[in-house]
Amino acid sequence: MNDKKILELFKQGQREKAFSKLYSLYPKIESLILSKGGQKQDASDVFQEALIILNRNLEKADFKLTSSFYTYLYSVSRFIWKDAQNKFLKQELHDLSDTEVEYFHNVLEENKYRLAERAFLQLGNRCQELLRLFYHKAMSFREIAKVMQFKSEKIAKNQKYKCLAKAKDIYQTSKTVQS
Repeated sequence: MNDKKILELFKQGQREKAFSKLYSLYPKIESLILSKGGQKQDASDVFQEALIILNRNLEKADFKLTSSFYTYLYSVSRFIWKDAQNKFLKQELHDLSDTEVEYFHNVLEENKYRLAERAFLQLGNRCQELLRLFYHKAMSFREIAKVMQFKSEKIAKNQKYKCLAKAKDIYQTSKTVQS
């Protein structure tokens, strides 16, 4: 199946079909990772992460695929693997094409998403619930106070800021540990 048909499947909301077509590219990505010293499990993990990055980008209205899916997934997979191995040389980064810079940026963004998600999951249940109510359900502090049985909306607001501060601390700590 060619790239235009796969892209059309994504646009039609048939993501499962599109992804099943993209899995035909996995053996090439596996070969790449194995040739760089990785194991089959590493290749599987890298390919999954590349697909997640592709999916996030396809959801953006301004994203345009400027290469084939194979080229995109190969490049992103290469960056994921090199980033995981901390094997980037300054000159190598300097010599990247504009497209490669974009792909590398996608990998770095995905790392940020993962760290933020990890920070959120390390919060207590009450903090998670409060942040979900505020950000996902767009509830007012008055509504949150009622649902979570706080004495006032001011307490709900203070708790939200404490939860965010805790999440930011976890995020920064994870970021420092990862570097």
